[in-house]
Amino acid sequence: MSIKDNVEYISKKKNEAAERGGQKGDEVLLVAVTKLHSPDEINQAIDAGITDIGENKVQEILDKYDRVKPVKWHLIGHLQTNKVKYIIDKVELIHSVDSFKLAKEIEKRASEHDKIMDILVQVNPYEEESKFGIEPDKVEELISDIKENCPHIRIKGMMCIAPFFDEPEDTRPVFRMVKEMYDKHSDFSILSMGMSHDFEVAIEEGANLIRVGTSIFGNRDYRSEER
Repeated sequence: MSIKDNVEYISKKKNEAAERGGQKGDEVLLVAVTKLHSPDEINQAIDAGITDIGENKVQEILDKYDRVKPVKWHLIGHLQTNKVKYIIDKVELIHSVDSFKLAKEIEKRASEHDKIMDILVQVNPYEEESKFGIEPDKVEELISDIKENCPHIRIKGMMCIAPFFDEPEDTRPVFRMVKEMYDKHSDFSILSMGMSHDFEVAIEEGANLIRVGTSIFGNRDYRSEER
């Protein structure tokens, strides 16, 4: 199947899952994850209707930014404080804020650009050592600290990466837990959960932003990351 076919298929499955979960299909945003994929592949996805793309690494945003058609960029991977300055004026949304130290750097750089930076707080619901994100019992403290001290940051909601299970259904308790945390904040509007393997379950549990790469572009060539 072509990238266009894949986008259409994922969009169809997204809309069906939204209906099952009590949402409208157009209320759930499909962000195409473009890690290790070429500008040409990304442009094919944009031509197929993708409006938002997500990159894991700052360097890939910088390498591709001027070679990709107009699109909204999301930083979805771990963000080091010393890299914030490079993407503060390029991305629509930072998904991966998990410390006040990082928030303070985003505040500093957003202030320099006289802009309000939209972010998500990344939650690590199972406190997996292999994943970034803040522990559930520290989420509210981080949200309060950002709201009280960072006027150039707007918290739009939460993001999580579920553990990988062979059966996507097994991710449901994870997504449900994060949705309950999200629901405590009436001012939040974005719940970023679900990837190629489990996005339908995530949407059924309330996600309104999904991050899908492999199901759109195919498997990544990780050898290119070493070159």
